[in-house]
Amino acid sequence: MPNFRSSPSLLDLVEEARKLTEHASVREQIDAVLHIMGGASTYRYGAGKPLVHALEDVARESLLHEDFALAKRFQRFAGYARGELFLEVVENYYDERARQRSEKYMRRMVSMGAERAVAVLDRLCAENPDASAADANALFRGIVRSTEHLGIGDEEGGIQLPAKYLKRLQEYGHMELVLRNLPRPASAETARMVNDALADADAGMLAHLLELRARRAALAALRTAVDDPDSSESALHTCLKNQEWIFGGAYVAELARRQYTPDTILDIPLLRGDGSLHVVELKRARIENLVIRRSGHLMLGAPVHQAVSQTQNYLRTLDENRHPIHGTYGVDTRRASATVVIGHPQYVRGSIAPQEIAETLRTYNTHMARVEVITYKTLLESAERMLALSSAEQDPASTEDTTT
Repeated sequence: MPNFRSSPSLLDLVEEARKLTEHASVREQIDAVLHIMGGASTYRYGAGKPLVHALEDVARESLLHEDFALAKRFQRFAGYARGELFLEVVENYYDERARQRSEKYMRRMVSMGAERAVAVLDRLCAENPDASAADANALFRGIVRSTEHLGIGDEEGGIQLPAKYLKRLQEYGHMELVLRNLPRPASAETARMVNDALADADAGMLAHLLELRARRAALAALRTAVDDPDSSESALHTCLKNQEWIFGGAYVAELARRQYTPDTILDIPLLRGDGSLHVVELKRARIENLVIRRSGHLMLGAPVHQAVSQTQNYLRTLDENRHPIHGTYGVDTRRASATVVIGHPQYVRGSIAPQEIAETLRTYNTHMARVEVITYKTLLESAERMLALSSAEQDPASTEDTTT
């Protein structure tokens, strides 16, 4: 059952967002949200489906006017109202003061950790003046291993973790993404230079850094799910939710709504820059008969043809209902395209090499107009290349001048 939520903070965010559009129809939809929630002096706990639907309506109306940033903002508001996002996450996107408080808290936590590390090293040196870097390394590794045995417990006498601590754990997770690949100063001077660099760092650069770390974590989670032969379609879908970047730079957002007709529920509906729809259909990674050999020739197995037929039916239904869908949701489904992600070469039987699988799929796709079939291996490798390019663009030192 959804855990619908609302708060005065969300009310403030919605009121601020209203100032960002000049389109009367979008403002009318935002006013409908404010009516459900009440004004600043008459705020009421306007949770439930009406609030979620009203927020989604603002996102839809924004899409009609090609204001993708505002649409994404209200999709996140709706995610909070549905109970899918913590308020702190939404505030970190759109509330400058809240973001500054969160950053101050994270910096303080890092500082406290560094102070504790210095104290531990001082104690080590006092007890063992001849201690080496290897000794310090072993000491801290032991500390890390010991923390893995700490727990809260779920038997009698166990502790129920309050929601505020769950939120802190989420913040720690984001903080770890940033800190994991920070440079390790080799001297006090280097440490001072790193500190100065971070103090003067451009906010956009740091935001880009955080995004890269988050994407690497998402990609690692997807790879783990793919490598698990028992992973369900639902598990893979969870890893790919709100990760539209994995499918390429042509898509500006994953749409919050997955159902546009009564008999069609899409796995991942992506929005192109021109406002048109792209459908991603997910199947399991473990497909043993992804490619089969018959009479000496390679061909795709039955699961691929079934997945493609299912996707073609989705596209046909979207074509037939394009006018009411565009009028109601602001999404252009005429001649929508689709990608089917299915299988991985590591699970295919019959001594068929990955290159042979890739060639068989390439041959098949050249005869298809609106549907492309790819494996999770192809998806992962493509995303890895995108991350590598993004990292190279962020680090000018990694780009060498090859002109002659």
